[in-house]
Amino acid sequence: MAKVEFNRCADHSVFFTGLLGLHALVVAVGLGAAFYMEHHGHVVTGMTNQIVWGAPHVFAVFLIVAASGALNVASFSSVFNRLAYKPYGRLSGLLAIALLAGGLAVLVLDLGRPDRLLVAMTTYNFKSIFAWNIYLYTGFFAIVAAYLFVMMDRNVSRSSLPTKAVGGFAFFWRFALTTGTGSIFGFLIARDAYSAAIMAPMFIASSFLYGLAFTVLVLLMMSREARAEMIGSEMIGKFRGLFILFALATLYFTAVHHLTKIYQSSYRPVEAFLLLDGGIYTAAFWIGQIVIGTLLPLAIVILASGRRAWLGLELAAVLFLVGGLSQIYTIIIGGQAFPLRLFPGMEVTSSFFDGQVNQYSPSLPELLLGVSGISIAMLITGIGIKLLPFLPRGTANAAPAR
Repeated sequence: MAKVEFNRCADHSVFFTGLLGLHALVVAVGLGAAFYMEHHGHVVTGMTNQIVWGAPHVFAVFLIVAASGALNVASFSSVFNRLAYKPYGRLSGLLAIALLAGGLAVLVLDLGRPDRLLVAMTTYNFKSIFAWNIYLYTGFFAIVAAYLFVMMDRNVSRSSLPTKAVGGFAFFWRFALTTGTGSIFGFLIARDAYSAAIMAPMFIASSFLYGLAFTVLVLLMMSREARAEMIGSEMIGKFRGLFILFALATLYFTAVHHLTKIYQSSYRPVEAFLLLDGGIYTAAFWIGQIVIGTLLPLAIVILASGRRAWLGLELAAVLFLVGGLSQIYTIIIGGQAFPLRLFPGMEVTSSFFDGQVNQYSPSLPELLLGVSGISIAMLITGIGIKLLPFLPRGTANAAPAR
């Protein structure tokens, strides 16, 4: 195998600097939005006592899920010995850390009392899936940092054993992380739209797709910035194949999830709400996730060829991310909008929104805070590739395909 050399983005353009500045501005605005909500309380948001997880949670969960999948490329090279992916392993690890940091920043700032995070970190409740995820997230940071070290340190990287060992552990850990995130919803039996064991594998399949989309977008942008072909025609073909595989897997688990619910008579009302008469949630599912976020980019990936393959891959990656946000929005917000069944099989009468569909409209501060999570991830990535050698030098074919 030819030796792969890496460099940092030292000779950056005005566009690259401006893009970093734009992300920094969005982060500042997002922090201002968080302070505004913290100062005035959640009454200034669209959230209520019925819908307690709003748009910031949608962005946070989306970024956390994508962070796990972003590590895929590094796993292919070190764990499965697919040497064609080795030039992109470092960037894969950096993106995984950056996306998780962006998602957790939004999550912490949306709690209303970010300082209460110290309580969760010092008071342990192992019966709570939320407590489990604290260890999964912090462990992911440490393991991926160690993974980057063994890939980047000259002395350690001379032997493939440390990279394979740490890479294998990181591969296992990110599966556990995404399983924990999906299980947050799978274990919530009070919500009819949740309460399904298939939530965990569905989130794992989704993480593969959205993490790869972020990776491809950053690689294509940096190819233009460095004026070098970081993704050759052979790798474009490989990424196209992965996009098709991951998109079909996500679509499959989504279909099984809904068909399983429909099969059970007690869950048919919530499925009718989400799939037929849920208004914005039905539109987000069918138009946002299925049509725009799955079928359209699949058609683009399959049909784009030749010189249009680059553009097709880039456009498909963007559409897959739009589909990801639509999917998480339908799961989180749509699942809360459907009324709770506090006593299944019983008629309940009170003045507390019995049987009513809960209304929710995200406020501007919520949206600004959520979008700032993406900017945090991209800002960390941009600074990382500017300061440290994360980018492969030369052509994309430095390593033989396997």
